[in-house]
Amino acid sequence: MTTLLTIALLIVAFFVGMKLWTRKLTRQGQIRVPQLGVIAPVNGGSIHYVEKGDPSKQTLVMIHGLAGQLQHFTYALVDMLADDYHVIAVDRPGCGYSTRDSADLGRLPEQARMIQEFLDSKDVTDAVLVGHSLGGAVSLAMALDHPEKIKALALLAPLTQVLPSTPQVFKPLEIRTEWLRSLIGNTIAVPVAAKTAPHTLDVVFAPDPAPADFLDRAGGALGLRPSAFITGSQDVVGIDDSMAAQVARYEELAVPGGILYGTQDAILAAHAHGDPMIQFGLSNEWIDGAGHMILITAPDTCAAFIRQIAETKYFEIKAAPETV
Repeated sequence: MTTLLTIALLIVAFFVGMKLWTRKLTRQGQIRVPQLGVIAPVNGGSIHYVEKGDPSKQTLVMIHGLAGQLQHFTYALVDMLADDYHVIAVDRPGCGYSTRDSADLGRLPEQARMIQEFLDSKDVTDAVLVGHSLGGAVSLAMALDHPEKIKALALLAPLTQVLPSTPQVFKPLEIRTEWLRSLIGNTIAVPVAAKTAPHTLDVVFAPDPAPADFLDRAGGALGLRPSAFITGSQDVVGIDDSMAAQVARYEELAVPGGILYGTQDAILAAHAHGDPMIQFGLSNEWIDGAGHMILITAPDTCAAFIRQIAETKYFEIKAAPETV
């Protein structure tokens, strides 16, 4: 057997071993974090959602961030608000137990369209959107495209501006070639993610500690699947491809609301993403010393902020009637 053939066989054996390991981790993740809610079909995929509270009350729609799932909200906020509101937490298209059919659906307008189509199917017409991180950018896209259907925005550590570069912890997701995403996602990405999860969580939660039960109660184990890596990569590229066009439209923003940030956010610079939105009618509030994952580390403050936004009386300014 030649040296080259031996090397080739070893490489093949390595990738086969990684694929088998990936399958094992995927099965374990789905057992640890089973499907919580209902799956609704939309054009281009499906939306998995959890719904609690009285549908006759004000609807809150919760949209999670990059590499996340709806359990980020069911961890605490859904139960904290469900007695007084109709709460719907969704898995963004392609995340958690939602699906999307193609990579281009990772662009912000497409994710917004799919979630709005789902809300239309449930006759939700006056929602308060609660978007965290990338979910904040998707919420803004929905508000720009469907202002008549959105009452207000309650954004938690939202992505609002073009990023100078992808945050370091998400750099491995910067892959534009779909076949390479699939190869990495189905072989080495999941085992590597399993090994590096403690460090990744330390970075994402900093300076706050990550909760010990994050992989289970907050759904983190669902990240140990090929689809999570592939979707995350599509999201990173989708942000890069569509964020500048969204920022250019902010002067059209007609939906009121506010932003809540932790002052020590290690993923998105609080001033860079909060301050610029004041000129477009959004308030800007802070949690001193908090990090990026405030929906989990500071749920009481987030719940109070969401209530404040939901209960504010927003009046449409109309021209006075002409005198005859």
